[in-house]
Amino acid sequence: MIRIKAVFPRRLLALGLPTAWGAVAMTYKLTCPLAQQDGLGARVATSAVFFAVGTGLILHVRQTLLRELRQIRRVAGVAQSVLLRPLPPRIDGLNIAAAQLSADRGATVGGDLYEVIATEHGVRVVMGDVRGHGITALGTAAALLGSFREAVHDEPDLGRVLRRLDRAFARHLRERSREEHPAGGREPENPVAEEFVTVLLLEIRRDGEVRVLNCGHPWPYLMSGTTVEPLTRAAPLPPLGPFPLPPDLSAAPAGRLLPGDSLVLYTDGAEDARDAHGRFFSLRAALAGALHTQPSSPQLVLRTVLTALRRHMTGTPSDDIALLVLRNDRAQGRGSRPSGARGGDISGSAARARPATTQPTTHL
Repeated sequence: MIRIKAVFPRRLLALGLPTAWGAVAMTYKLTCPLAQQDGLGARVATSAVFFAVGTGLILHVRQTLLRELRQIRRVAGVAQSVLLRPLPPRIDGLNIAAAQLSADRGATVGGDLYEVIATEHGVRVVMGDVRGHGITALGTAAALLGSFREAVHDEPDLGRVLRRLDRAFARHLRERSREEHPAGGREPENPVAEEFVTVLLLEIRRDGEVRVLNCGHPWPYLMSGTTVEPLTRAAPLPPLGPFPLPPDLSAAPAGRLLPGDSLVLYTDGAEDARDAHGRFFSLRAALAGALHTQPSSPQLVLRTVLTALRRHMTGTPSDDIALLVLRNDRAQGRGSRPSGARGGDISGSAARARPATTQPTTHL
């Protein structure tokens, strides 16, 4: 009831001002003696009155559209905070920084997704890239993230987490198919049959051991010492959607993330970005350049890469870009109790522990 009372005066004002401007113009035309004359001065005066009325109407419409645009951006900001929640700066001894660039001008969310959660099985990470970008990919990203946030705590095996994501994606496509049925009278912008999503799952255990499952996603880069190399060069599985998952979904070992080493996860929009001459952006070279700055914290690495990326591009990226940097800051011989878990994922005071002087990672 309160909302209705608040909205009604605004709508009444929006209708009243154009009506008042129109009434002024009609009153002048019908009642003013000057408007009835045919002289040059009378015509100039009449034109000035109608020009003022028209200008007032245009300015009113412009203000109304700007107000609606600000409201839409506020709603998009709320959607962003719910979908891609800001990551805390540390999770279970891992230092974290993340950012996203949307391909849609003025948008803050798109088809890229990522999450980091501390569980009893280790720190589990997802990075995904939904076909397309902007609002059309938002529902798919939300379905996958919701499934991941539940499955990582329930499933001891990373392969079963991936199967949960695959089922959530298939269920989401079935719901979209019903909504986009041809009986609706319009052709869908993104047919369900053409949808797919690339997914990378990581599990980082307390001893630094890394296990991975990759469905069509770029392999992350490992920053160790003064070198930047892909975490592995194994052939990934196909993306989710076009093909069923194989019966055997055992997570593959990918070495260890030693103290001081970093993993850089990204979506292919980063390496597909082009400059004015059509040259692709070299993410690996940008990461190598970040190593020359010491100490190379995840925040500094992310800032260096984004600066190089914006300098390389000639405008808005052609595809959404997501970057996630994780560095192992665990001390040697540290205990196994996880800290900094997302949203109370680990019980006790460790789940609530966060540095008081640091701020959650923001999306750029």
